[in-house]
Amino acid sequence: MLKLRRIISSVCGFLVVASAPVAADDNGLAGTIHDLRRESGRLCQVDHWHYGSGVGATKKLAMADAVGSWQSFTALEYGSDWARFQKAASRNVSCSKSSDGVSCSIEGRPCR
Repeated sequence: MLKLRRIISSVCGFLVVASAPVAADDNGLAGTIHDLRRESGRLCQVDHWHYGSGVGATKKLAMADAVGSWQSFTALEYGSDWARFQKAASRNVSCSKSSDGVSCSIEGRPCR
């Protein structure tokens, strides 16, 4: 029984460490393939836009889906340092209602 408790304790400890948040990162690609400039204390891509879209029963849910889409693609391409839509420059948002709910499209230049 004591051996089983140790195994369970070890597995639980591993799960806690494995589920800890990952530190922010920048893979260096943004500055290699895009021009960058300082804007309001942020470092932003000058002429490169990312897009996201989402749907939901409400505008809030559709926006969350669109932001998640924008952020996940941006993180994949440049690293999580660049993947915060709230920090993006030249943000545009467009939402519309339909019989199925709300759909939103967003765009913005990644900044960190």
